[in-house]
Amino acid sequence: MKYVVLVSHGTFAPGLHSVLKMLGGGDREDVLSASMEDGMGADVFTERFERTIEVIKEDDEIILLADIIGGSPLTNALDVLSQRGLLGQTRAFGGMNLPMALTASMMKDMMDMDSLAANLLLESKNAIQEMVLDMADDEETDI
Repeated sequence: MKYVVLVSHGTFAPGLHSVLKMLGGGDREDVLSASMEDGMGADVFTERFERTIEVIKEDDEIILLADIIGGSPLTNALDVLSQRGLLGQTRAFGGMNLPMALTASMMKDMMDMDSLAANLLLESKNAIQEMVLDMADDEETDI
């Protein structure tokens, strides 16, 4: 099985997980999340992450999405995955956003990991745009 695992500071990962449930059709066993909340030490997060991924087996694949590269949630998650011998089947990404997570969860079983990785990066980059508002006509505003 391919798992999408979300990690973050604060409540970003569980919040994004909640949105994926709403948009993706309910609770799915292949999407997991863990967060490092304010005041939580790395040891507590590590224990939380270990519990979160205990369903993952050595022949499973992992798409690990994190809020930022180099952040404690990602580095600690990678340490745990390494200790469990799962690093070889893990693809890690920083800068997660909703389009990236949605693409990962909906497309992960439809393509190989290299194609999926390219799509995740493309989708997340393309989603970042400025919305230009035309306020020339004050009477009717179409958005």
